[in-house]
Amino acid sequence: MERPDAGLSARGIVVRFDGLTAIDRVSISLQAGGILGLIGPNGAGKSTLVNALTGFQRPTEGSVHLDRTEITGWPPDRIARRGLARTFQAGRLFRGLSVLENLAAAAVGSGLSRREAEARALELLGWMDFAEHAELDAGSLPYGDQRRVGIGRALAVGPTYLLLDEPAAGMSDAECDDLVALIDRIPREFGCGVLLIEHNMRVIMNVCPRIHVIESGRTLAQGSPAEIRSNDAVVHAYLGTKTERGRAER
Repeated sequence: MERPDAGLSARGIVVRFDGLTAIDRVSISLQAGGILGLIGPNGAGKSTLVNALTGFQRPTEGSVHLDRTEITGWPPDRIARRGLARTFQAGRLFRGLSVLENLAAAAVGSGLSRREAEARALELLGWMDFAEHAELDAGSLPYGDQRRVGIGRALAVGPTYLLLDEPAAGMSDAECDDLVALIDRIPREFGCGVLLIEHNMRVIMNVCPRIHVIESGRTLAQGSPAEIRSNDAVVHAYLGTKTERGRAER
């Protein structure tokens, strides 16, 4: 069998639920320091694929490798300790804890002492230009800011690969621009690869040098933003509305 390259890679992933095929032989790869966008219509299978990568869903067929180690079927906590962190669409913050405590709790989970965890949390909040909100309850923040705290929590565990599940949901255009700038800095300043699952074409097209498109559980197209914008199948399946074409062209 061919030895997989270093990075996060999935080969021939199939996920079936009671005979229904949600993911049909999708292969995807992400290198440390890279950014890959994953897009597709609602119900395309994006979250199911991410769940298969992160251990929340065992693939029916196929394999997942993390830096040449097969992690197929590993539990999520073991995969996280190996260096793969993710955010969730629902946020999953400790709403009654402060922003600082949310990040510190994640850092403690990575094996740091409480003092070390708080230091890492403060450093991250400074990096995110969010230190002034450190003592606020996470649940009291506007929705867009809660999404940013979720990214900070994921970074607090010191990941090698970071999977962001629709971080721009509910954000204004101005907030999305700030998010693009933040995500763009992550590989350069933390060295980790980023897989960005997102519906907002303003974000995807401005931050992802490579984009992977799935539809009905299958790979529809892969390429640069320019190639994806000009792909007739993608335009028909996903960018066909005037609104989405406009977002993709910004």
